Amino acid sequence: MDPVRLAIAVVPLAAYLAVLGWANIRRRPLVTTGACEIAALGIGLIGLVFVGPIELFRPELATNQFHNYIWLVLLALYLLWVALAAMICRPRLVVFNSTPEELRPLLSEAAGTVDASFRWAGDSLVLPKLGIQLHVDGFPLLRNTSLVSSGPQQSLEGWHKLTKQLRANVRQVVVEPRTVGFLLLGVAVMLVAVAEWQLAAHPERVAEALGELFTFGWEGS
Repeated sequence: MDPVRLAIAVVPLAAYLAVLGWANIRRRPLVTTGACEIAALGIGLIGLVFVGPIELFRPELATNQFHNYIWLVLLALYLLWVALAAMICRPRLVVFNSTPEELRPLLSEAAGTVDASFRWAGDSLVLPKLGIQLHVDGFPLLRNTSLVSSGPQQSLEGWHKLTKQLRANVRQVVVEPRTVGFLLLGVAVMLVAVAEWQLAAHPERVAEALGELFTFGWEGS
């Protein structure tokens, strides 16, 4: 892979890994929605998609018509797909830097505040007045926890209230930074350093790659 395509592929991915690393070295848990997580992942993979499927399946007819602007059209289409995936996903919360065991009392406190009739059944939690059914799913590798909706009948307003209350509760908790967070930050720095080194070490290949990517379609216009 030439230096330009390498930089396009790895820099957004490095930014995504850096955000994950930061979330895991915070002294307090971070609560985000599943939609935000999907959007962040989609943006993190945008470079790989750019030098992969987007470039490979770029339509020739549209390329001849839009010239360099075809990249903007294709990237906009990709971002629309990411936005659609984020909007239609089932309700879910992701709590970074907190294991299921650490999160459970905080979740019980938040649930009791917004719905006193809440009840646990194993790893499942039901808040009948808010119209929420969820189960707690841990991710041991990153020591993070997901609150995943159970069943299609969910109240988005209820999820919003639970999210707001859970965020308020976790602000009062101090946790130890996760080692994996520093590893993710290290990988992100390494990817950016490799990309910059390749760009600086091969200027002739950079010019050639830029010509291949961004000067097509202008000849004879």
